[in-house]
Amino acid sequence: MIGLVLAAGAGRRLRPYTDTLPKALVPVDGEKTVLDLTLGNFAEVGLREAAIVVGYRKEAVYERQEALEQKYGVKLTLVENDKAEEWNNAYSLWCARELFAEGLLLANGDTVHPASVQRTMLDGYDRLIAEGRAPGILLALDTHKKLADEEMKVIVDPVKGMQRITKLMDPAEATGEYIGVTVISPAAAEDLADALRTTYERDPQLYYEDGYQEMADRGLRIDVQPIGEVSWVEVDNHEDLAKAREIACQY
Repeated sequence: MIGLVLAAGAGRRLRPYTDTLPKALVPVDGEKTVLDLTLGNFAEVGLREAAIVVGYRKEAVYERQEALEQKYGVKLTLVENDKAEEWNNAYSLWCARELFAEGLLLANGDTVHPASVQRTMLDGYDRLIAEGRAPGILLALDTHKKLADEEMKVIVDPVKGMQRITKLMDPAEATGEYIGVTVISPAAAEDLADALRTTYERDPQLYYEDGYQEMADRGLRIDVQPIGEVSWVEVDNHEDLAKAREIACQY
């Protein structure tokens, strides 16, 4: 299994940082960026290879590639998204489709969380395999956070797995929030690639989570793994960035 970071987004609400940097390279703990923290998490759980989907200000990631590889001991492959400033991240994840068969631990490039999340996800994946359930897709779910309109909310059936994933849901109906971390099994490679293609062709502004919904609508099972009570934040704006800086130094 290898790591995958989606880091193609512009993050315009984080200007002036993102005038010259992709959102994943905004500093959150001294000189450490979200990308630093994510690669550090991968290394801590034993991953030695990772891919990064780049697009907006991709040259900044290329410039740091060698230093990041040396710092975290993770060999990096950069995958280019040619429509990063035009289309949403369903297409961004699809750009990495040739890697799906490797088995992936996916992390959004704008989410700050501790390595315990990755460890919980890999342990949960191994446990499901040991139980004979062989999950195709396993989503990290925060079942503790109080939800509002902006969160990527999830409804889970205890028997059938994930039934719905969208921001456009009454928070009271949701089981929890998807935090932007997924284990993608090699067994799901073809189904996921096709669902993502269908999703971005329907509307290029859709999220890759809409691709997960497409899979569920086709009758394909998607499992979830609760992460426990964890301090984390998705960094979309300066308020989020301030919170990220408060919690990142605690890891």
